[in-house]
This record gives sequence, C-alpha cells and structure tokens, in this order.
Amino acid sequence: MNSQKTLVLNTKQISQKIQRMAWEIYEQNHTEKKIIIAGIAERGFILARRIAKTLSNISNIKVILVNVHLDKINPSKSSLKDDKIDFKNQTVVLVDDVVKSGKTMMYGVQLLMQKPLKKLITAVLIDRNYKQYPIMAQVVGLSLSTTMQEHVSVVLEKNESVHLV
Repeated sequence: MNSQKTLVLNTKQISQKIQRMAWEIYEQNHTEKKIIIAGIAERGFILARRIAKTLSNISNIKVILVNVHLDKINPSKSSLKDDKIDFKNQTVVLVDDVVKSGKTMMYGVQLLMQKPLKKLITAVLIDRNYKQYPIMAQVVGLSLSTTMQEHVSVVLEKNESVHLV
C-alpha cells in the first residue's frame, strides 16, 4: 500500500492559524469579561490551550480552560474535566483539531448544551467539509477539501505539522 504524506501546514503556519483563530474569537466576543475555552481531548485540548494562551495575550478577557472528554461509543458517559466551573450565562468556545463528519463536535455541543450558556462557538484547526451532522465550525484555521479516503494527521506538540495521508 502506497501512503504518501502531503504537508498541509508546518509549525509556523499552525502558529499563524492559531493566532488568527484567537483574534477571530476576540473580535466576535470583545465585550465579554470571561470566555470558557473547552477543548475536546486530546488534540482539541492542546489546541484549546494554545488558543486560550494567545487570547489571554491579546485581550483583557479572562480565559478559563476546560478539558472535554467524549465517549463516542456511549455519549451519555462524556464529561467535562472540571465540573466546578459556572457555565451560567457564559460564552463557550468548543475546540477540536479536525472536523470531518461533525459527529465528535456534535457530541461536544450536546454535552455543553446541558449547561445554561449565553453563547456557544465552535472552532477547529482543519475543517474537512464532509458534514454528516448539522454542525458548522464558526472559527476555522483552514478549510480543506479532501476525498473521504484521505486522512488528516495533526501533530500539535513536537515537530508540529498537519499532513494529508
């Protein structure tokens, strides 16, 4: 089997996308005093942490980071790592690394909609444009049209990169 890797984003480009995503979040929410950034474990949380740090550097908005653990087999067992956070009347940004069908993001939205939120925004580094669920990423690093057989590989720690495989 021939598996070619095509570089989509390098480390510098990923940083630029994260910077732009943080600015978009700020532009849409500049009047907020506090924003909750909820990252879907694992890579979504890593991305959320980077967006939260950038948002804190460019604004006076207090940023609270939350780790979202989704059970894709039994979504009712999904949870937020820190249940002590008061979500009442808060703006929440749900973050993941890639959205393909929208299923994972939909489970995250479903979990957060149980909270009395003011506003919910979805953000992804890569939007693959293959929605099987009615979910739309509002803040997108890069829209990438691919075939269903192709896979997007995201590395957000050492040797950061996004590859199409």
